[in-house]
Amino acid sequence: MKTDLTDTTASKINKALVKARRAIGTPAVGMVLTLVIVTDEENAYDALKSANDASREHPSRTIVVIKRVSRSPRDRTKSRLDAEVRVGADAGTGDTVVLRLYGEVADHAQSVVLPLLLPDAPVVVWWPVNAPLDPARDPLGALGQRRVTDSYAAEKPIDELRARAKNYEPGDTDLAWTRITPWRSMLAAALDQVDCEVISAEVQGEQYNPSVELLAMWLADRLHVHVRRGVSAGPGLNEVRMLTSTGPIRLYRPNGGLALLTLEDQPDRAVALKRRETSELLAEELRRLDPDDTYASALRFGVDRLGGGLSAAPGSASAATAAGAGSSAAAGARATAGGAASGGAAPGAAGGTSGVTASGGAGALGSGSVASAGGPGHASASVPGAVSGSGPGLGAAVASAASAARAAAALPPAAPSAAPSGTEGSTGSAGDGDGDSERPTPAQMPPVKKATTS
Repeated sequence: MKTDLTDTTASKINKALVKARRAIGTPAVGMVLTLVIVTDEENAYDALKSANDASREHPSRTIVVIKRVSRSPRDRTKSRLDAEVRVGADAGTGDTVVLRLYGEVADHAQSVVLPLLLPDAPVVVWWPVNAPLDPARDPLGALGQRRVTDSYAAEKPIDELRARAKNYEPGDTDLAWTRITPWRSMLAAALDQVDCEVISAEVQGEQYNPSVELLAMWLADRLHVHVRRGVSAGPGLNEVRMLTSTGPIRLYRPNGGLALLTLEDQPDRAVALKRRETSELLAEELRRLDPDDTYASALRFGVDRLGGGLSAAPGSASAATAAGAGSSAAAGARATAGGAASGGAAPGAAGGTSGVTASGGAGALGSGSVASAGGPGHASASVPGAVSGSGPGLGAAVASAASAARAAAALPPAAPSAAPSGTEGSTGSAGDGDGDSERPTPAQMPPVKKATTS
């Protein structure tokens, strides 16, 4: 049942809700929360459809707030409120109120929404697009116990993540974080199956996908290891690789459907990691209305502390390959990671973690990862002076990391080669065509505390 109200008030909307529920024979209100959706006309249909689908799991009163911009200055001075009241089959398992605000009343939307909230029920405010920089201090956001945003819908998702970290308040959450829940569950379950120490990790996905950044920050925050952020063609999040003391762990999803989980000395297994609809993400967020401390901790770790890939300079010499595999390579990797953590160099720069020479404009590692140097347990390093980076003094940092890798793998020291002009300490060679040029290189990263084993 649908009722249209033109130039109305909140009192008339409440009366229309009661009348409509009695007309369909369900005067009792069996809803558990109020969901306030703040959006524009363009995205209102999709947002309301997702909310109606989520209401099958969480019966709720859905209030859609659409601020309409008047065309002429004269119309902007006139205030008007139009509403649609939907109950029954048109509103999922709850009821729906669509508010269109014109003129000055659009600046005081909270005064219109407040009388329509369900009494003694939690309030969740959701911005599908155009979320405010500080949701907790927004007039509508202040009404809710939970505030849901989606940084993936922002024009600059990485800047949006920085704003979320700066203005975080308990109760804030992000659908970009909700999208990686199955990945976090699968990785935690994989680590529970083996008794090991995680040395380093790498996350690969689309270049400006905030879910990829959040997963990398979560790994770095929880494991206290260096995490490299690689770039792939997508879609979304594609791969997570972790180097451990017992061998590599790899979770790979090529196309957004099934993923492949690889553990050392165990058969590969296929796991379900499908890309979920917005209604499923919203339903997950409505299951718990208390603050998400894990999200807050990962968000505050900071995007800028993640390590990016290094691009090999043209004409650079290949690294020497370590002979042998197994315990010696694992020990060399642990020694390199420990030395880098104490000395400030990135553990992923050389030795036993992953191939340092990368292909791709944004510095993503090659798909071989740990096996890129000839198989699991092999170490690789670049010749000093043969890598170009975006920060001053990068050549010296790479040289020291390469020397540590040779010592760990019992390799004879390689003769230093002359670096091409403009490579060491240069800012131009690595930045050209590098979509990840704003990210600090591993040499510029602050030291990260390594995990301790009992």
